[in-house]
Amino acid sequence: MADNQDLPEATVQNILDQESLKWVFVGGKGGVGKTTCSSIISILLARVRSSVLIISTDPAHNLSDAFQQRFTKTPTLVNGFNNLYAMEVDPTVENEDVAGPEGMDNLFSELANAIPGIDEAMSFAEMLKLVQTMDYSCIVFDTAPTGHTLRLLQFPATLEKGLAKMVSLKNKFGGLLSQMTRLFGVDDEFGEDALLGRLESMKEVIEQVNMQFKDPDLTTFVCVCIPEFLSLYETERLVQELTKFEIDTHNIIINQVIFDDEDFQSKLLKARMRMQQKYLDQFYMLYDDFYITKLPLLPEEAYVGIIFISTVTALD
Repeated sequence: MADNQDLPEATVQNILDQESLKWVFVGGKGGVGKTTCSSIISILLARVRSSVLIISTDPAHNLSDAFQQRFTKTPTLVNGFNNLYAMEVDPTVENEDVAGPEGMDNLFSELANAIPGIDEAMSFAEMLKLVQTMDYSCIVFDTAPTGHTLRLLQFPATLEKGLAKMVSLKNKFGGLLSQMTRLFGVDDEFGEDALLGRLESMKEVIEQVNMQFKDPDLTTFVCVCIPEFLSLYETERLVQELTKFEIDTHNIIINQVIFDDEDFQSKLLKARMRMQQKYLDQFYMLYDDFYITKLPLLPEEAYVGIIFISTVTALD
């Protein structure tokens, strides 16, 4: 699909040129076109990398719709490519996804539900363990809206808190936890030590990856927005949070921009364009040291085939 196109000179070129990049996050406010942009970035990366995996971590997956192809929790080759794969991951723990004795899974789920956010953290850790065993040169995350993305970045702390709580329970109540595991039908060999071991191993995986997330040579975060007040406000919040988490970010994609056209007859379009220009000016003022990319508002409903052909040359 992309083989016959010349690689455009684009402000995302810095991402394509950074050969050391392993993780690329794409996020922003809901409805601004994160899936569109992450799909375009993964397509462009597939042209300069040996293999690329795009992962949707949004519970309301749009990746299958964007590529017009069904994706699951197993990496699947994208139609038309020989080195681009996609998968959709639900950020919840399902018993069938967690290996181990049946009784232990039940107890583990019950304990997970008692610690806010740990179910998502564990699911993310399991997914990262899977991904790390695969040989992809770059992985693109199509994330959920901002709030969910920030929770994702807090997962190492969440797992650490969960592990500390489990250790505290074991130290405080001693054999009581063993009795609880037996009530759930768990053998002694799969008791609290096994539970703690599983949580510890997940914590180790996610902490190891979290160190990579904080390395600007390995990880970057692309903020997607539209030229409106709420999107500008949320982008600023996201950039500040990413800075706090020590996650590199220096790319902003402004989507759905109405470009000046002397043939405009619509007063509505002219008014929207003037409104957008006010916020575009603010974006350039606030992020003068960022790579800022503008993508046009398209006249038709977008899917990746049309998106790539129609907008990739606008990445200037």
